[in-house]
Amino acid sequence: MYSMMNAIRRLLAVASLSVIVFIAQAQPVNNDLVKKESKPYKLLTSGKQITIRSTWNIKHVMLWTTSGYRVVEQKEINNSLFVLDIPVNQKIFFLMIGLNNGKIYTEKIGISEAP
Repeated sequence: MYSMMNAIRRLLAVASLSVIVFIAQAQPVNNDLVKKESKPYKLLTSGKQITIRSTWNIKHVMLWTTSGYRVVEQKEINNSLFVLDIPVNQKIFFLMIGLNNGKIYTEKIGISEAP
């Protein structure tokens, strides 16, 4: 009797796992539906200066080092062109740009020393 109960439990466990695996299978990704949106801004770097040109007005900009130190934060820009000077000697930064349409973009950027 005890071995029959164990056999039924095992059978139920195997059946349950089979159903879960069947239901949990992921759907294939349709690459046509996943399109990368182009950025509505351009970055130009020249030495320790970054120029941002956008099709939307820029609301705020923040720049920080890879170690997490915030080096530039500018709010209430409300212009489609913004130029910022980098006050520290680093080559790699993270940049966050907030636009007036509500979208926020972040990216890792590198700068080279001025010639």
